Amino acid sequence: MGSQRAVTLERFNWEDNPDDKDVNFKREVALYTIDDPLPTVNRLSRNLDIPVGAVIQYVLCKWAASGSDALLEIGPDMVEKMSGILIKAEDADTDQARLEAYDSIRNIISWLRVPLDNPEYRSS
Repeated sequence: MGSQRAVTLERFNWEDNPDDKDVNFKREVALYTIDDPLPTVNRLSRNLDIPVGAVIQYVLCKWAASGSDALLEIGPDMVEKMSGILIKAEDADTDQARLEAYDSIRNIISWLRVPLDNPEYRSS
């Protein structure tokens, strides 16, 4: 059995500050803390016969690991490639360079989607 811990769920009230380096994250926290997640958590707990605390821990751990999971799934080389495309476009600082970067990344994502769009792609 795990140790008992208590966390207070609270709303994050924040005065929007576009100059804050963490503005996007803080905006999302403010938005997502408006609602109460417990009705959904309680329903999952009851319907699946999993303790509420275990559901909450799962959600928190899953979210906390999502960046690492995404990196593992897509691979560091592909992340570096896409990042390089964007950096090159931003360095050029032209609409044309940004459109070319968009097109390059769109093509990469299209390539990555092949097994999702056609699970039989290897057999054809």
